[in-house]
Amino acid sequence: MACNSCSTGKDGQPKGCKNNGTCGTDSCNKLTVFDWLANMSLPNGEKPFNWVEVRFKNGRKEYYHNTENLTLSIGDVVATQAQSGHDIGMVTLSGELVRVQMKRKNISENPEEILKIYRKASQKDIDIWSEARDKEEPMKVKARQFAIDLKLEMKISDIEFQGDASKATFYYTAEERVDFRELIKVFAREFRTRIEMKQVGFRQEASRLGGIGSCGRELCCSTWLTDFRSVSTSAARYQQLSLNPLKLAGQCGKLKCCLNYELDSYLDALKSFPKTEIKLQTEKGTAVCQKTDIFKGHMWYAYEGEWANWHKITTDQANEIISLNKKNQKVVSLEEYALEVTEDTKTEFENVVGQDSLTRFDSPKPNKKRKNNRRKQNQGNKNKPPESNNTQGQAVKKNNNRNKKNRNKPQNTKNIEK
Repeated sequence: MACNSCSTGKDGQPKGCKNNGTCGTDSCNKLTVFDWLANMSLPNGEKPFNWVEVRFKNGRKEYYHNTENLTLSIGDVVATQAQSGHDIGMVTLSGELVRVQMKRKNISENPEEILKIYRKASQKDIDIWSEARDKEEPMKVKARQFAIDLKLEMKISDIEFQGDASKATFYYTAEERVDFRELIKVFAREFRTRIEMKQVGFRQEASRLGGIGSCGRELCCSTWLTDFRSVSTSAARYQQLSLNPLKLAGQCGKLKCCLNYELDSYLDALKSFPKTEIKLQTEKGTAVCQKTDIFKGHMWYAYEGEWANWHKITTDQANEIISLNKKNQKVVSLEEYALEVTEDTKTEFENVVGQDSLTRFDSPKPNKKRKNNRRKQNQGNKNKPPESNNTQGQAVKKNNNRNKKNRNKPQNTKNIEK
């Protein structure tokens, strides 16, 4: 599998793990094939298969004939034949596995269609190739602006320069036919190179650019999936998925290819299920299917008019009731067949993270009002002179004598004189 998180460099070597293609996945590129025959020697007198697999930008691969009998190994940068000039790529596979790959992709060894490898790339070839690759991103921004100015309903997704910088291929997507003759003239005038326009599908665009899916892994189309089969909404219905386009669509805007992965197992499981359109006839009333659980083999039915009460039965019981209905026989009610729903006792664990407060280790904030009152009281006590025990006792005696004198005095002298 590929791993774009390493950010493969311009020379094809990964920047992250530094294994330079010697790891178990045979480099960090897209759609790589592990050469499990690399350490095995050929039988005596057997000549090696003289074809190699060469990878270009964004997983594009071609097969070339090694007519010069060059000693090539995985990771070598080579100059290959093109329609005009030469291209620069990297060897990703050699030996007998190349024969298997060519047979799988229906690529013939016809001499008229043979593309050759010229030589191993020199430093000058690599420098020209690297300079051309640096121009691709700013050129893509300008090309998109030109397409917008001409009001063309198309999206330029990627640009790939040929190794000798003599031609630029523009990959674009469009829902309808686009007349880009005027656009090509603008490109040729601005970029001063030969222009080739190539339309790709939305799935091919996602496979070239790559990305991360909703599952958290790299896109299947950019790592191992090469045949794009049609996906219909019936695949989601069979798997009882909600028909939400936001969840069912991938980054390409089409239905996810992974909807087909488990479809066969669902179809096999559904063979033992009766059709949900068939109603069960009972003496209590007619029951309609509300829900099915494919892998547990359960079905839920509800009586007409009592839609809130569901009765769970097995598929065998449903088939038995249907067979009785075909004989014009009715069962008493679904309650006789309904399964007892037992609630599983869940062990409650003390989850420290979920129950305890996040601020349990924080010190409580002091009350500012109480602190201020205490400070004022302390300041007032400090200003008073300290009193001895004798003076305190004398003051208490004086207060007691005063209270006694006040008790003996008449309260209102005017009334007594009268």
